[in-house]
Amino acid sequence: MIISTSFLITSTLINSLFLTDLYSPEYPGPSHRIKKTVQVEQSKVLVKEGGVQLLLTIVDTPGFGDAVDNSNCWQPVIDHIDSKFEDYLNSESRVNRRQMPDNRVHCCLYFIAPSGHGLKPLDIEFMKRLHEKVNIIPLIAKADTMTPEECQQFKKQIMREITEHKIQIYEFPETNDEEENKMVKKIKDRLPLAVVGSNTIIVVNEKRVRGRQYPWGVAEVENGEHCDFTILRNMLIRTHMQDLKDVTNNVHYENYRSRKLAAVTYNGVDNNKNKGPMTKSPLAQMEEERREHVTKMEKMEMEMEQVFEMKVKEKIQKLKDSELELQRRHEQMKKNLEAQHKELEEKRRQLEDEKHNWEAQQRVLEQQKLDASRYSTLLQLT
Repeated sequence: MIISTSFLITSTLINSLFLTDLYSPEYPGPSHRIKKTVQVEQSKVLVKEGGVQLLLTIVDTPGFGDAVDNSNCWQPVIDHIDSKFEDYLNSESRVNRRQMPDNRVHCCLYFIAPSGHGLKPLDIEFMKRLHEKVNIIPLIAKADTMTPEECQQFKKQIMREITEHKIQIYEFPETNDEEENKMVKKIKDRLPLAVVGSNTIIVVNEKRVRGRQYPWGVAEVENGEHCDFTILRNMLIRTHMQDLKDVTNNVHYENYRSRKLAAVTYNGVDNNKNKGPMTKSPLAQMEEERREHVTKMEKMEMEMEQVFEMKVKEKIQKLKDSELELQRRHEQMKKNLEAQHKELEEKRRQLEDEKHNWEAQQRVLEQQKLDASRYSTLLQLT
């Protein structure tokens, strides 16, 4: 989640963090669009690195801090975070919990204006409202507008005010690994992180770098001496991503879940000061899930019966068509056989006629031979 005023344009920084055009000229970030009220807008992007895919959801809050009266401007943000907790709680209460999408907000990047005068009352009030619901990481936006000395003094002042007002920002975990503890201490010493965003490639000493060109020189985005951009990126993507999710699940979500379930009575009415209907009791939820499951099974059974009947009708029709085709072929073969039989009978009759004619001719020839033999015998006698 990104919390910043409209003049602290964070679209370039987000594109720089994840090396993607999440916000482009064709689709500008919500902070670029003029809003009269605070709204919560989500953008999703699939980040791929080293064969690993990460579905990233960016939650922006355009209109934050831009109004003359900013009373309760944090309420839409709180409602959004609570709604994600509520969705996860409902999914967790279902009978089938194998597929539970985790859309909870795991990290809140709170951008502080580089004014050099510490936190504004709105910054203090907003972080105090949210520090028990989400992991807050304070950032100094547009750090290249300050000198290194001014930036260090500004960081100390911000951390002092955060401590004075008892604002709970994200606590980096300590481990038994000495190297990891050194890295965590380095990050803590540089809080709040001063960041610079840029997607422009500049050539510096025959080396291509991302940065911003100024008359006095170049502010390199990925140079640790110029800003804390690389620390923020490594922390979010490489080193502390899982810990952010674990803290959200084990601390913020469990606190929300405990408060929610503790306020549920037998009839599903919230006993808090905010009276009104809220999450149903677990038994009622399970009964509703059971009814939904039974209804779903009955619907599936009816659909299966309809499909079965349709398949049976199709099969019967195919059998009828096959029977008609076989009958047609049988009639055709019968006609062919009758025609062949007639043809054979005709040939047989012709053969019998030829045989009779041949036999008659043979008898005539034998009679002629007999007559010739008799005639020759008479001639010899005479």
